[in-house]
Amino acid sequence: QVQLVETGGGSAQPGGSHRLSCSTSGSTLSTYCMGWFRQAPGKEREGVAAISSGADDTYYADSVKGRFTISRDNTANALILQMNNLKPDDTAVYYCARRNWARRCGPNWYVQTSYTDWGQGTQVTVSS
Repeated sequence: QVQLVETGGGSAQPGGSHRLSCSTSGSTLSTYCMGWFRQAPGKEREGVAAISSGADDTYYADSVKGRFTISRDNTANALILQMNNLKPDDTAVYYCARRNWARRCGPNWYVQTSYTDWGQGTQVTVSS
């Protein structure tokens, strides 16, 4: 299994911004469906956003649409999550994930079992 690594976790103020990155060594991310997931305290892990390879079509949970942006930095072999206008409810451990079998994400982008490779997670805390 390929281990992904998330970086950029930390604390932020409500209304503020934060940026997460996901990468790995020894394997490429650019040709696969990639996703961000999060698990808030006391809650189950949920899909946040996903991005396909090639056409780079993107998908977002309703709770983050218009505030978060998923993108790729292929030069750095990295997946990015830009988080703006943060809310306390965004507090969670954020995970990146890869489908090692597909370029596209499609309507089932949020199905966690469809992703084969995962990071260890990074904590984002939004509070005043």
